Amino acid sequence: MSALAWTAVLSLAAWLWLLLGQGFFWRTDVRLPPRRDPDDWPSVCVVVPARDEAAVLPGSLPSLLTQDYPGRAEVVLVDDGSSDGTGPLARSLADEYGGLPLTVTSPGEPPAGWTGKLWAVRHGIARAREARSGAPEYLLLTDADIAHTPDSLRTLVASACTGGFDLVSQMARLRVASRWERLVVPAFVYFFAQLYPFRWVGRSGSRTAAAAGGCVLLRTEVAERAGVPDAIRQSVIDDVALARAVRRAGGRIWLGLADRVDSIRPYPRLGDLWRMVSRSAYAQLRHSPALLIGTVLGLAVVYLAPPLTLVTGLLARDGAAAVAGGAAWLLMTGTYLPMLRYYRQPPWLAALLPATAFLYLLMTVDSAVRHYQGRGAAWKGRTYARPERAAPTPDR
Repeated sequence: MSALAWTAVLSLAAWLWLLLGQGFFWRTDVRLPPRRDPDDWPSVCVVVPARDEAAVLPGSLPSLLTQDYPGRAEVVLVDDGSSDGTGPLARSLADEYGGLPLTVTSPGEPPAGWTGKLWAVRHGIARAREARSGAPEYLLLTDADIAHTPDSLRTLVASACTGGFDLVSQMARLRVASRWERLVVPAFVYFFAQLYPFRWVGRSGSRTAAAAGGCVLLRTEVAERAGVPDAIRQSVIDDVALARAVRRAGGRIWLGLADRVDSIRPYPRLGDLWRMVSRSAYAQLRHSPALLIGTVLGLAVVYLAPPLTLVTGLLARDGAAAVAGGAAWLLMTGTYLPMLRYYRQPPWLAALLPATAFLYLLMTVDSAVRHYQGRGAAWKGRTYARPERAAPTPDR
């Protein structure tokens, strides 16, 4: 066989393995496990780190304040140095909507060795533990751009109690409205599930651990045992680091797609989505040049080779390359269709997955370039370099 045909066969073999051997990552039926209402509803504190979130807060905070939860619950919004009036807006929304009690607090600038979000989360957890009514049994860590249906907290807690899970996380349904969001966003979740198959995450004894930072229900006792967030204070990809810390501490975790949790943050332009991906892509590769090269080659073989070998094989009259490349592209397309259905997108977008993967390849390379230029993982005015050594935790 020609080198072109061997490349196509290699890609086809990769897709056969991904189809059957990677935890059926492409299926979208991993939702909250069966649940029953507990006899006594545990207390919950919702912790919302927020930095310059005035644009999205009116669409998210009321959904938390008006949760239909039978037990004791409160909301702590941590205003992380906002300059757009996030804190005062949160208080005015609480006055308007009522519901769960709201505390707005500010931790000040994070010390060296902490990311801003995790410093804010630490401050919010500390405030929750200081409550007059006692420390909550569960923490709901959710982002300021996440909207919840009224029964979201109730179903999360019931699922955790029924299944005996210490961490229950839902991948929020991201906004898909603009042309670029339709092309890039479903693939973002598809790639995440490929890296961290949800079925493997929820399996007892599995080495795969992950969470989705927009919605994490965490048992307080296990958080203390795992030493979070202090143990992961430098982590840019904090949700995965959190899940790994909980699993190391012996906690049971679950991750799946959401039906009651939605992200309302818009990414209307390609540049917005590019920044979302590139700010943490190289951190995902542990800032390793070797992993970067392997990832680029892997993306090329798995996603780019099928259409290229199909077209080139047809032009060069190389039947083996054309057949193997076409079969690989067909498998790729088929595995992407369930995610497009979940996002209510037209099925013809599945054929464009190689083009989307090429965009992600460029975003990953750009993330590495930014790192070596000293711009690292940048978010809302802060830039985080590669973690070196854990900084000491300041006394509180």
